[in-house]
Amino acid sequence: MKNVHTTDLSEIHRLVGDLFPGMPSGDAWERYRLSEDQLGFFEEHGYLGHIKLLDDRQVEVLRAELDALMDPDHPGHHLFYEFHSNESPDPEKVLFHSLGHWRITPGFHDVLWNPRFVVAASQLLGARPVRFWHDQLFCKPAQHGGVVAWHQDYSYWTRTTPLQHLTCWVGLDDATRDNGCLQYIPGSHRWDLLEKIELAGSMDSLRELLDEQQQAQYENRVAMEMPAGYGTFHHPKMVHGSYENRSDRPRRAFVLNVFADGTRSNSDEELLTGVPPIKKGQKMEGQFFPLLYSPSPL
Repeated sequence: MKNVHTTDLSEIHRLVGDLFPGMPSGDAWERYRLSEDQLGFFEEHGYLGHIKLLDDRQVEVLRAELDALMDPDHPGHHLFYEFHSNESPDPEKVLFHSLGHWRITPGFHDVLWNPRFVVAASQLLGARPVRFWHDQLFCKPAQHGGVVAWHQDYSYWTRTTPLQHLTCWVGLDDATRDNGCLQYIPGSHRWDLLEKIELAGSMDSLRELLDEQQQAQYENRVAMEMPAGYGTFHHPKMVHGSYENRSDRPRRAFVLNVFADGTRSNSDEELLTGVPPIKKGQKMEGQFFPLLYSPSPL
């Protein structure tokens, strides 16, 4: 049976179900904190992968919610910030992409407070409090899944400042090269901010913006092949993308985008579709940008 909610869950800034454990901040930190080697790897390379974030039951519940959410007739459809049954201009290369599902179903709402996620996010942001920015779903069907072109996340996020953001990508299927896993260009988080490109357009459109040294790094990309339930974190300037799904298996994933508490609006326009504007210079907070975690004093 499809699990649907019509209540706007963005009004609730705590767990609404039992899919994830509710833990005191300090207990979560002690149980799930990253090692110094992991933090050093992220600092050097701009990403950190192969982090187990979901157990098998959690994966199955989120898959079921995703199946329901992909239906444009879902009763909570009006709560999406964006919904693209296919963001690609090519009907033979399908990329389902949406934002805002945390407002609609309990599992995707509660995963924001998953202790495995928020502790790691806090550490990678310098042991700072973590505030929610927005979520995404990316789904590539078997055999004709489209690309997500090489890009830097912050090139789309300059409406918020300063740059103190973090992205977490989590697979709901085993992710491989064949079905279009996420790929990185290690060290590209040290590049200057590049122009934003069409996300579901030409895979390599970013390449023409690169200098000779960056072109050389471009050839050293790393494929993040991971089992379902595992995730990878990356810096907001990390260049990343994913190729077509030509396999016989789907490639479903969700993304959680966060920033350190204290991030401010850099625009007087709405920051997400349908969300009331936050005046330029004002702190990002309130109903749509909840505080997810604050680390205990060390």
